[in-house]
Amino acid sequence: MNTWAFILVVALGAMSPGPDFAVVVRHSVVSGRGHGMATAAGIAAGVFVWAAAAASGVAALIAWAPGALTALKLVGAGYLLYLGVRSLRSGGQAAAVEPGARKSKRAAFRDGLLCNVLNPKAAVFFVALLPQFLPAEPGIADTVVLSGLAVAVTIVWFTSVAALVSALRRLLDRAPVRRAIDRVTGVVLIGLGVRLAVTSAR
Repeated sequence: MNTWAFILVVALGAMSPGPDFAVVVRHSVVSGRGHGMATAAGIAAGVFVWAAAAASGVAALIAWAPGALTALKLVGAGYLLYLGVRSLRSGGQAAAVEPGARKSKRAAFRDGLLCNVLNPKAAVFFVALLPQFLPAEPGIADTVVLSGLAVAVTIVWFTSVAALVSALRRLLDRAPVRRAIDRVTGVVLIGLGVRLAVTSAR
């Protein structure tokens, strides 16, 4: 196994802009470092789910079964639209924090987990990626090692993002900045949701 090449590819995938990044940033700004870290942990858990699914063949079934992949795309699009609308509605309220905005860390973890698990690109990514780095006849240990590395890289990146954003929170949590972040995040998530829904209809 070319371990370092695998780590690099996973890191590049994690760092690419997308809904995971947007959700971590928003939770870190709205509710602080702990919630951002919880969101990052949820995303890492989602990565583990997809890595395990890819190793067991479940992800390949989803990726290549048109009906299953379309259903996953539609559910994922719906969830992104929900997160985007929620963010836009939050941004409409000035300096005050909207009721229920500072949710529990469990809710932040759930947002991160669902955002990743309901992302069909994750299924395709791991289906295409894992076999390239596994031996011809992989054992359980080989799969566990790569899955663990994928989770570790993901958690390191997104906890770093959460830590950085929370360190700047005093600046970012000002009313005008907060509204701008909420609105930009909402537009990005809605745009990603719409694009995912459109591709599912093709």
